[in-house]
Amino acid sequence: MSHLLISAAHKSSGKTTISIGLCAALSSEGHIVQPFKKGPDYIDPLWLGKATGRACHNLDFYTMDRDEIKSVFVKHSADSDIQLVEGNKGLYDGLDLDGSNSNAALAELLNTPVVLVIDARGMTRGIAPLILGYQAFDTDIKIGGVILNQVGGARHESKLRNVIEHYTDAKVLGAVQRDPRLNIDERHLGLMPSNEFQQVSEKIDLLSAAVKEQVDLDSLLALAKTAEKVTEDNVIELKSRPDGKGLKIGIVKNEAFGFYYPGDMEAFESCGVELVEIDSIVEKALPDIDGLFIGGGFPETLLDELEANESMRSSIHKAIENNLPVYAECGGLMYLSRKISWNGKTSSMVGSIPADVVMNEKPQGRGYVQLQMSDNFNWPVDENEREQIISAHEFHYSSLEGLPDDSEFAFDVKRGVGIGAKKDGYQYKNLLACYTHMRDSRQNHWVSRFVQFVSDCKQQSVN
Repeated sequence: MSHLLISAAHKSSGKTTISIGLCAALSSEGHIVQPFKKGPDYIDPLWLGKATGRACHNLDFYTMDRDEIKSVFVKHSADSDIQLVEGNKGLYDGLDLDGSNSNAALAELLNTPVVLVIDARGMTRGIAPLILGYQAFDTDIKIGGVILNQVGGARHESKLRNVIEHYTDAKVLGAVQRDPRLNIDERHLGLMPSNEFQQVSEKIDLLSAAVKEQVDLDSLLALAKTAEKVTEDNVIELKSRPDGKGLKIGIVKNEAFGFYYPGDMEAFESCGVELVEIDSIVEKALPDIDGLFIGGGFPETLLDELEANESMRSSIHKAIENNLPVYAECGGLMYLSRKISWNGKTSSMVGSIPADVVMNEKPQGRGYVQLQMSDNFNWPVDENEREQIISAHEFHYSSLEGLPDDSEFAFDVKRGVGIGAKKDGYQYKNLLACYTHMRDSRQNHWVSRFVQFVSDCKQQSVN
């Protein structure tokens, strides 16, 4: 194995654009690059996947145990030449005081050398104590080199290199000049998703060219080869999946809905389910399906297009009334509401959830959540699992307003916000809609539960 973790001194240092550029540059030179992303992110993995042509998998201490992180890493690295893990936030940032879920902890778990991306704007001699501090803070972490980002020009680069060489033993692997063309537009949840960005290939090519010209890729590859092989200490037998052969489950995918974990899609396929992609903007009605999954995204940015497709909205509404099993997350929940209001504009949506969505200036729910199944949860579940705490995440600027007081909810929120009043998972007939984003993992086999629910509903309709 040859692998690296790309981290930074702090958030917004440019590590994502550098990571995209590295993935694209190495791929263009014939290397098979497997990308990974630390944490529960959807948007960065979309970009990294586009840059490599391979699905980017998330490694997350909160929703996965350490053995599962290793298992996912080993499984998806097997047929690649180099594995690149993009961190989140700063190298030592994390939820716990001891740093047990930090980027550094992931580097230690995977025996991975670290490349530190440093935003060098306004810095000269001060870069030395920054690097020295990061090296000294945890000597078990191997910071194998730094990439200077947002460098102000050749003179600025020369000063930085001289300072680093004089005061530290850190190797400068590259210095990327400040260039507005390399920036990726941002919106309220982070970078613009690549499934929306029309010039995505052009942007990735620019990042690739910049990295090729300004980063020492040979030294980077040599550093990656110093990584120790990752082995699975405890190979855990996976819980058997339900038999979903013969089932067709629709997945709504377009510019409005693109937040799906590759591992969740693999879980559906391992059940034998046929996944049917549906474009809720272009297609006029649902195809013949047994269940429907509408993931997260940015429906508020495509209100006109979603509202204009009245026949699809009507088709989904009718299907829910006719007891089609439907699971919706965040953006999917918003789409199923009566209407969405944003920037002074209000547009009609599906109307299966008797409430309205309002976009707010500040996040209404952001971060990791903990859920517990309520007595109303109507998906099949083992009794010994009913009391377990489900670890997941949420990130939404919208709020759901006007739900009837007698609404039923699938989950009690132990940590986080959810829909509100410490509840999440609105239930109506065979619809379940959450603000929470689920992750299919060893601690939460939500895909198996949903597939079994779809199968049971289909059997009941036959009988």
